[in-house]
Amino acid sequence: MLEIKNVSVRFSANSDVQAVEDVSLTLPEGGKMALVGETGSGKSVLLLAILRLLPDSARTEGSVLLDGVNIWELPRRELCRLRGGVISYVPQAGGSCMNPLMKVGFQVGEPLMEHKGLKKKEAVARSIELMRRFNMGSGELAAAYPHTFSGGMRQRAMVAMGISAGARIVLADEPSKGLDEKRVALVAEALSCLEQETLLCVTHDLLFAGKISRQICVLYAAQQVELGRTEEILYDPLHPYTRDMVRAIPENGMEVDRAGFAPPHTGYAGAGCRYKHRCPHRSAACDRMPPLMEVGERKVRCWLYADAGSAADKSV
Repeated sequence: MLEIKNVSVRFSANSDVQAVEDVSLTLPEGGKMALVGETGSGKSVLLLAILRLLPDSARTEGSVLLDGVNIWELPRRELCRLRGGVISYVPQAGGSCMNPLMKVGFQVGEPLMEHKGLKKKEAVARSIELMRRFNMGSGELAAAYPHTFSGGMRQRAMVAMGISAGARIVLADEPSKGLDEKRVALVAEALSCLEQETLLCVTHDLLFAGKISRQICVLYAAQQVELGRTEEILYDPLHPYTRDMVRAIPENGMEVDRAGFAPPHTGYAGAGCRYKHRCPHRSAACDRMPPLMEVGERKVRCWLYADAGSAADKSV
């Protein structure tokens, strides 16, 4: 089980602006969760923070527990063992991160050499088996170079690389970014092959999130604003921001009324709800920051549900 507890990230000790603010998530074994929200909401920063991959300028608070052990407190050698061996990270535009001078099969199998001590020949043979799992069954593909692959195929190879050494948790950052509809479908198919592994995936694409996740966490201006089962988020969103995102999907007619919309406050200036300047339901109550409230099995940060829910986040 992966537990993210009250994680906050800022990049300057003297700054009031947090890239991630007090986020808590629980992913059981085999769980599938998507992190969605607009650019700058903190999704990718949270993913990098989990494995302590942020630059030295980052200041983090909270904890990340793997089976009850805080991995932020592990010595560097043990943390390196976890990276790739237990928790893998598939970077944004991951296909372009492949080494153009090395064959795909070798790159997919390289974590086996690092974490399992396999020889090159054994690792490449295992990589062919893995690539078949992600519908890249020809052994000739393992002998090919990345530039001969489409973007979707490179992304699938990156996912295969991520779990090749036995990682049971996959952190994927925007795996569908920049791909056309056909290739997005291929990446969704690849992630759906992760039947036993736990998946935490960052994406802007709500339709893609609907295909690969069982839960969705919505981030806005560094905060969690809604968390629930995927079908509930997509078909019965509670938070006004989530509603606007769902209505803005082209398949839903892009029905959001943009009149009066203002961009998010870069410095989160002023008190209260961070979405109030863009929200059609704003009221005087929105001048106070709403807590994260439990509404049934969901969590939502909005005063509209003050009577229906109980505070799930007592620290806000």
